[in-house]
Amino acid sequence: MAGMLGRPGSWGGLVLRVGQTFFAAACIGVMGSSLGFASYTAFCYLIASMGLQMLWSFALACLDGYAITTNKDLTSPILVSLFVVGDWVTAILSFAAASSSAGVVILFQKDVFFCRRYTQLPCGKYELATAFAFLSWALSATSALIMFWLLAAF
Repeated sequence: MAGMLGRPGSWGGLVLRVGQTFFAAACIGVMGSSLGFASYTAFCYLIASMGLQMLWSFALACLDGYAITTNKDLTSPILVSLFVVGDWVTAILSFAAASSSAGVVILFQKDVFFCRRYTQLPCGKYELATAFAFLSWALSATSALIMFWLLAAF
């Protein structure tokens, strides 16, 4: 499993972590700049979940960068089991937050027509932040599957 793409301490793992961090930060930035997002629990949960995702992914990106520069191996069973738990927790939280936010966005746009009635609502920003959250989740789920696969290989 030493040649597996996306494993900890590799360039593939670093790219996955940087992508997760970038999309989580973009989600927080877009949602945070939207007026009135704090009035909706799903959007507050999205901010909290993406904050956790961003911190976790940034920490592991730093760890990957350190491992690459010093040629350290991060595939010990203890480290991989820690990565598995962290990745699965953040992936599940990110998916739940992105899905609940998508539900609110669809409700606003298609069901109750809040976006047409209340033009001051930044529905486009809500939608963009939700899309960034799903992109961050997709990369996080990929990392979680890779880590699980590595753990199963031990």
